[in-house]
Amino acid sequence: MTFATDLGRLRIAGLVEGISFIILLFIAMPLKYMAGRPEFVKVIGMAHGILFIFYVLFLVRAWVAQGWGIGKVFLLFLSTLVPFGTFAADYWMLARETAAGEPQKVA
Repeated sequence: MTFATDLGRLRIAGLVEGISFIILLFIAMPLKYMAGRPEFVKVIGMAHGILFIFYVLFLVRAWVAQGWGIGKVFLLFLSTLVPFGTFAADYWMLARETAAGEPQKVA
């Protein structure tokens, strides 16, 4: 993965966004409800929200650069709503495309 291409930026954003979602769901939320520590959800939730916005922006850029159909873009967007979804989307859709050497435009 490299940050030099639109596809690379999308893959990195998906990885980081996915990690933040897992931390939010499996660390911050239990701390809020079991330990009475809501501040973790505020901080991690804000970071996750910002990372989600970046993922969507990189998704739109990659969509235009790669010439994907709306179905693929919709599935990649839906992957952000499911825990571990961005990791699965990266493996099943993006990593294989990178390995296949399909054209990638540099911004």
